[in-house]
Amino acid sequence: MPEYMTTEEVAELCRTRPETVRFWRSNGKGPHSFKVGRRVLYAREDVEQYLAAARAAARRAS
Repeated sequence: MPEYMTTEEVAELCRTRPETVRFWRSNGKGPHSFKVGRRVLYAREDVEQYLAAARAAARRAS
């Protein structure tokens, strides 16, 4: 079963603020999220894929 993360946990993993993760979400950027009731959740696998893609893009740009 996949592990799910809250906005705060994603922010901690990305070493940023929860507000930044919320900004990404409102602009259609960042890892895929979904709502369960009023809670916004992220599958850990999606977050890790997002970070890997961001890392690869940074390598290509440098």
